Amino acid sequence: MFKNRKDAGEKLARALEKYRIENPLILAIPRGGVEVGLQVARKLDSDFSLIVARKLPFPDNPEAGFGAIAENGSTFIFGNAHYWLSGETIEKIKQQQIEEIKRRIKVLRGGSPLPEIAGRTVILVDDGIAMGSTIRAAIELCKSREAGKIVVAVPVAGREIAKEVEKKVDELVVLEIPPSFRAVAQAYEKWYDVSDEEVLDLLRERIGQKELKSQEFNGLET
Repeated sequence: MFKNRKDAGEKLARALEKYRIENPLILAIPRGGVEVGLQVARKLDSDFSLIVARKLPFPDNPEAGFGAIAENGSTFIFGNAHYWLSGETIEKIKQQQIEEIKRRIKVLRGGSPLPEIAGRTVILVDDGIAMGSTIRAAIELCKSREAGKIVVAVPVAGREIAKEVEKKVDELVVLEIPPSFRAVAQAYEKWYDVSDEEVLDLLRERIGQKELKSQEFNGLET
């Protein structure tokens, strides 16, 4: 369906063109959502930042999660989590992920706070929705910051989770809903785990592009 995250972001941007006039804030979930979100921000000429949310992993199966927590503490936990884990274990895992969130904010966002969200159209972007816990934690953060409109935009998602997320936002934009959905990776020809350094390289590239555009604009003015 998509060659890579860049390709997915370019296609997603076309589906979001109508939001250009609303001067949206694009918030990407690192690390996989960053390149997708950057392509959207570039095409829409929009403000961009990272919103940090982390899956809460099962102790014996880190690939699976029972919920997620966002950088402001907004938490989503699946209803049956307490059948599998004690309250003490859940709190311990939350604290571990809070520490990782702090690290990511420091490393990937330079320690800067989130941009002002209140009253704005916010477009939350990831490279896909599997279980949907991180995107739901991010949605709760945006609601707590009184976003004017919340749009979730992803290249791919499962049908059932798409229905659940759609209920929580003003609009859900999903390019592909495969009939047999198992994992986000199945929608990409080239799939790999993104590193901190790659995220930083992508952000540096955006800064360079913005500076070049500013120079060209100033040159035209003179």
